Amino acid sequence: MAETADVLAEIDAAGIATVTLSNPAHRNAVTFAMWCKLAEIFQGFRERAEVRVVILAGAGGNFSTGADISEFPRLRSTPEGIKAYSTAGHAATIAIRDLPQPTIAAIEGFGVGGGCGLALACDFRVGDETSRMGIPAAKRGIVYSVLDSENLLRTVGLPRAKLVLYTGRIFPMTACRAMGLLDEVAEDHALAGARRLAHELAGCAPLSQRGGKLTLEAIARDEVGARQGEIEAAQKRAADSEDYREATASFIEKRRPVFRGR
Repeated sequence: MAETADVLAEIDAAGIATVTLSNPAHRNAVTFAMWCKLAEIFQGFRERAEVRVVILAGAGGNFSTGADISEFPRLRSTPEGIKAYSTAGHAATIAIRDLPQPTIAAIEGFGVGGGCGLALACDFRVGDETSRMGIPAAKRGIVYSVLDSENLLRTVGLPRAKLVLYTGRIFPMTACRAMGLLDEVAEDHALAGARRLAHELAGCAPLSQRGGKLTLEAIARDEVGARQGEIEAAQKRAADSEDYREATASFIEKRRPVFRGR
C-alpha cells in the first residue's frame, strides 16, 4: 500500500473492483484529495461493463475514521473552504450510492464518522469481529448532512438512526449487526467475506442487478414516476439481452449460466 494518503483501485479477472482507502497511519482518515479521487474512481466505473461489483475497503486494519480533521484549519477555515470541502465529500458519497453496479463495504476495525457515511452509501456492509461503527456528530457539535442522514435512516430505521446520531456512540460488531449497520459478519475477515459476496454477485446477470438497483432506489427515494422511463428501458434491455436467452438455455440444459452483461 502507498505510504502517503491515497485511494487505490484494482480490478480482478472476475470483474470485481477493490477500492482501498490508504492512509493507515491515521486509520484511513479521508483527506480532501482522497474525497476527490473517490468520486473520480466511482464515476469512472459507471460505464465500464467489465466492472461487475465494487468493494470499498481500508488499509492496515481499519475501514476509515472519516474526514482527516488535521486538514480543517487549512481547508475549512473560511465559508468558501467549508463549502468546497463539503462539496467534495458529497460528490464522493453520491458517486458511490448511485453507481449502477453492486457495491460492498468491507468494515474491518473502525468505520466511524465520515467512514460510516461511506459505508452507508454502499449497497451492502460486511464486517467481522473487529468492526466498530458509529457517527460521533453529537460529540463534535455538528449536524450530520441530509445525504448521510438519509442513507443512515433508510438503513437502520428512524428510532435506531436517532440513537446513532443523538448518542454519538461507537457500536461494537454485535450491535451493528443487530441494528442493520452490518448486513453480514464474516467469521474470518471482513474483506474475505466481502470478496465471497462479490463473487456470488459477479456470477449473476449484470443487467438484472442494474435494473433491480435502479428500481429499488427509485422506490426508496419516491422517484418512480420521474424515473419510469428509465425503469421500463432497463426492463426491456434485460428482456432483449443475450443474458436472458442464456439463463433460459442454461436452465433447460441443467448447467450454470455464463452472463456477459449484454
